[in-house]
Amino acid sequence: MFIPCYIDQFYPDVGVNTLQLLERLGLEVRYPENQTCCGQPVANAGFEKESMKAAVHFAGQFQEFDYVVSPSGSCVYHVKHHYDIVPDSDAIEKVRANTWELSDFLVNVLKVTDVGAVFKHKVGLHQSCHGLRGLRLGKSSELVGDNYSFCTELLNHVKGLELMDLIRSDECCGFGGTFSVTEAPLSVKMGADRIQDHLDNGAEVITATDMSCLMHLDGIIRRRKLPIRIMHIASILNATAP
Repeated sequence: MFIPCYIDQFYPDVGVNTLQLLERLGLEVRYPENQTCCGQPVANAGFEKESMKAAVHFAGQFQEFDYVVSPSGSCVYHVKHHYDIVPDSDAIEKVRANTWELSDFLVNVLKVTDVGAVFKHKVGLHQSCHGLRGLRLGKSSELVGDNYSFCTELLNHVKGLELMDLIRSDECCGFGGTFSVTEAPLSVKMGADRIQDHLDNGAEVITATDMSCLMHLDGIIRRRKLPIRIMHIASILNATAP
């Protein structure tokens, strides 16, 4: 199990729920205690060469495992698609192939859509950019083809959960890592628009595969005292009581 730094530091409950969910499904889960950041923030800031050390360390920590599962689409995308900067490494290639975002792993590796969860609330799904357009966890609106969403499949099997339709179901929340710092007013406006879409359509909870997007939205929600809350999909899928 790979737990990104911001989840480890700010939202440890998401890591706990991910662990409990995987163990409840009968998996033997290990957490390498020497794991660190995957290197995404450094690489995204333009220091690609410097980020290679994090990639090599990541591979060293996880190369022995059959699967590496993480509750973060953006980190998984970085591992799978940006670790190609490390030349000729069997360990790197192995972890790139074996690293999975949680919902993708449940649906396409374990072949499970009903995890026995109970969550009696109206939920809006925010499909993050890395997950949707990077990992293809669902179909984005600009593409032609059959509609699908691994997260929707999982949420539709949660007892008592009502998944609310949104007007712009695949629009960016405006976080974008350093974008939210360098373009703060625009970032906040985009986030407020996403939240309003959920409110207008009756959602009580906003969920997503990326706690980074939810952290951004939660900051706006708390500052504006809006009647809605955020919850990572792992926490919903691990809920067994209303």
